[in-house]
Amino acid sequence: MFKAKNLLQPFYSLAFVSTMFISSVYISIIATIFLPFSFPIRYKFINFYSVLNLWVLKHLCKIDYRVEGRENIPEGSHLIFCKHQSALETMIVQRVFPPLTFVLKKELLWLPFFGWGLRAIDPIAIDRKAGRKAIVHIIKQGIERMNKGIWVVIYPEGTRSKPGTRLPYKKGGGILAAKSEKLVVPVAHTAGEYWPKGFFSRQTGTIVFSVGPAIETKGKSPDEIMREAKCWIESKMKEISTIPTYPDSDC
Repeated sequence: MFKAKNLLQPFYSLAFVSTMFISSVYISIIATIFLPFSFPIRYKFINFYSVLNLWVLKHLCKIDYRVEGRENIPEGSHLIFCKHQSALETMIVQRVFPPLTFVLKKELLWLPFFGWGLRAIDPIAIDRKAGRKAIVHIIKQGIERMNKGIWVVIYPEGTRSKPGTRLPYKKGGGILAAKSEKLVVPVAHTAGEYWPKGFFSRQTGTIVFSVGPAIETKGKSPDEIMREAKCWIESKMKEISTIPTYPDSDC
């Protein structure tokens, strides 16, 4: 029976990916119609994408998630510094936190259907080659979003990292945090260890999604903020990772 389940896992995984694709097509088309409506209305509709796909993931692929540290989420709208390993944490973070948007590369908005849906949550789209102009753009739009009550998700490594590894943390998020004086909520998780980049899951089980204590930013430099966030995230990753060779934090 165990072997039979293992043999069927690729088919379950393919079914989940198909659900993601089909739901993104339908929801993105309808989201385009909803663009004239207010952000709260658009967000409630777009959030159904995460609800649906995480439900299918749990019941079909037997991959669930468990949240630690919900009590660390402060009132108001702030910054989330999240580890980026998988498409899954982009859905889980929407289920855990209040309405939010993402800092992302502008090329994603050009993708058919998926990009249309992203536009409905007012993302902060940047040109990675723009250098300082990209930072200025992040600061301006990030503060605007948070002043409207929208949380902002930043992936401090700038791109998806392979499970069991870590990349250098970039300064952009720290600069936005210092300029806005908003709190930074660090997030570590093991999503990439259950569904890494690609179509097929590697193992069933429960993703740990850990929310850390909010980091005060007033009076701190961008480097100080980034170091504090990095130390918490990487230390927690070492603690929760199922990969025994996960590197030690350099803090």
